[in-house]
Amino acid sequence: MSSTLLRIAVREFSDFENALAEEIEIYRKQHPGVGFEAVPLDLHKLHGEMFEKNGLRNGMWDIGYISTDWLAEAVEEDTVEELTPYMKQRPVADWPQGWARSIVDPLLFGDRLYTLPWHDGPECLIYRKDLFEDAGEQERFRNQYGYELKPPRTWKQFSDIARFFTRPAENLYGTLFAAFPDGHNTLYDFALQLWSRGGEFEDEDGKAVLNTPEAAASLDFYRNTIRDASMCYPGAEDFDSTRSGDVVLSGAIAMMVNWFGFAARCDRPGSPLRGKIAIAPIPSDEGKPPASLSVFWTLGIGTGSKNKQAAYDFIHFLTQPEMDLGIVKHGTVGVRLSTWRSDNVQKQIPAYAKIEEISLGARKLPRSRNLPAFAEILNDVAMEALKTDAPSAAILAKGQARIDAQRIAFR
Repeated sequence: MSSTLLRIAVREFSDFENALAEEIEIYRKQHPGVGFEAVPLDLHKLHGEMFEKNGLRNGMWDIGYISTDWLAEAVEEDTVEELTPYMKQRPVADWPQGWARSIVDPLLFGDRLYTLPWHDGPECLIYRKDLFEDAGEQERFRNQYGYELKPPRTWKQFSDIARFFTRPAENLYGTLFAAFPDGHNTLYDFALQLWSRGGEFEDEDGKAVLNTPEAAASLDFYRNTIRDASMCYPGAEDFDSTRSGDVVLSGAIAMMVNWFGFAARCDRPGSPLRGKIAIAPIPSDEGKPPASLSVFWTLGIGTGSKNKQAAYDFIHFLTQPEMDLGIVKHGTVGVRLSTWRSDNVQKQIPAYAKIEEISLGARKLPRSRNLPAFAEILNDVAMEALKTDAPSAAILAKGQARIDAQRIAFR
């Protein structure tokens, strides 16, 4: 019988659950005195259990899956244990040089560290290279649009290609957005639209801003694409990132802006899209540089845990090169450079050859405890845009009024 029980609040996603289950099984063979209760929770419940219900502070959860979105909130509210003292006593091998700076830097608060990375996922354009490289498709596209069929570099090209490949009778659609109102993918998609048009979420003083021309253009494109049956898979408002990834895996989508992990998932053995997927930079406005977004999952120890050392020992175990490499087969994205650069991994999943380049160039969301409140407002903005015909500028002005009333700033 286990003398120590570690309760883990897990992001609900089959790939995460399968990877963690295998890691627990391996660990238990070496440490039979430690038991585990890993509970999958959707994004709202996960955040609610750990933060609103104080589950990490009251001892309900020993370990939590913490998105980098939530790190500032977790640290400022004393929700997660500082790991620096534990790492001095028992260092993590190769830390920090064994990880990309794009993984290490977002976790550091001065010289303090509170969580360790577990799954990376920079955003990229995922596309069906078998369709894009088909000679017949290329000729038809050239005849219809007057230029070559290639991964789109601009949002105008993105729209052209999405329309070209939307063929409901063949169960093929040009694109899909994960527009489920969970306060996450609406934020992520809007950030990419905004940055790729030269816009920002904050002014020079750090105040959150939404009522800008770039934001209006971003919201127009977002709502018009999702509502256009000639471009987008129907019912986008019902799909979060994981469900949208399932649709991509089914072969019904020609291209989509989504997390790198879904490209890796498509190349797993047994996948109907194995060998048919490639990744490229996310499109941008004409004359603007492409933008990517880095948000990833980390593991932290609750400040209220009665099993902090046991929790650290398990997280430390997961940072080993062989463990990081081992989760790749489940579709989870390893975080060590050694995993990214593995010849075998790149042979099995070619998209890994580009993850380091994408990750290093990816932008981060503002690191602030106010980000969740801002995300809630932006989520409402996106939903109003999808459900009404109100002008984008008017919707954004309402959102800005809420931001001003709450005095939301990122610095």
